Amino acid sequence: MITNGDLASFGPNAPGYVWKSTADVEPIEVSRGITVQLLWQGDNGGKAAVTTIEPGAIWVGEDLHDPGPEEVYVVSGVFNDGVNDYAAGTFLHAPAGSWHVPQSTEGCVLFLFYPEG
Repeated sequence: MITNGDLASFGPNAPGYVWKSTADVEPIEVSRGITVQLLWQGDNGGKAAVTTIEPGAIWVGEDLHDPGPEEVYVVSGVFNDGVNDYAAGTFLHAPAGSWHVPQSTEGCVLFLFYPEG
């Protein structure tokens, strides 16, 4: 059981507990019409980010997942990986070593997680 004395060590006050609003993170353009806002980066290189793809934008080249996998959640719009369309609410797991060509005809917002960087 957690007591009042333990509250500083658990929950939102625990060491390492991090929160960040996209309003506080400047978008970085990584390809024409595609921006990334890095929300978190762990000691092992893991990262969490929000990516916005403007209507008609296409990633230049292949987006290779290295050294680890990429987890994608389509927050809004329709994401296309170069082959298939994925509507808002879709989750994708791209294993290490796989690749795609991120793009969107209508624009989209994605939440990305890279457990291994």
